[in-house]
Amino acid sequence: MNILKIYQKYYLPENLQMHMLRVAACSQLIIHHWNGPILEKEAIIRVCLLHDMGNILKIPEDFSEDENFRKLRKKYFEKYGTNDHALNLEIGKLEGLSEKELVILDGKRSRKNEETLKSTSFERKICAYCDQRVAPNGVVGIEERLEEAKMRYRDKPLSVWSNMEKADGLITCALQIEKQIMQFCDLDPEKINNESILTYVESLRNYEIK
Repeated sequence: MNILKIYQKYYLPENLQMHMLRVAACSQLIIHHWNGPILEKEAIIRVCLLHDMGNILKIPEDFSEDENFRKLRKKYFEKYGTNDHALNLEIGKLEGLSEKELVILDGKRSRKNEETLKSTSFERKICAYCDQRVAPNGVVGIEERLEEAKMRYRDKPLSVWSNMEKADGLITCALQIEKQIMQFCDLDPEKINNESILTYVESLRNYEIK
């Protein structure tokens, strides 16, 4: 199914759709400049395109007057509460992600940056890195993006980012993950930006999840 039709099936707002398209576009740009170990390229793109589907739980109930949206949101909310990550995994599986891709999806979270740094999977590293480069309004530097996250979640005690020492450690790991990726990529981090990924974003609108 076309990725935009999948997004529409779950009533995802335009900003969330754009976030996932940009993350996937960043990964595609890296893939096209990659000269390192062989990558499962389609796995990276598929995971990036579907990685935040569970954010339907974060959409306000009054976002849409469509009764189907409200029923769908209610069904997932009753099952998962605010656990959007668990829903990410369920929807990812429903929409065709393989077991290996689901492992990447589960492991790429920023809270697991230390494990990702130690991992031998560059698919996981690239997915994690690209997600952590894309802020709500577009692509930014990795440190800028995560410092913003640290400030945004500092008053939310259940978030790993509310612990300043832990958050700083995750940022350090993210910067090291960036170095791991860039050693095999003939592209400077600064060259990954809104302008350089634009054509990828447009082409990904036609991507088929099979």
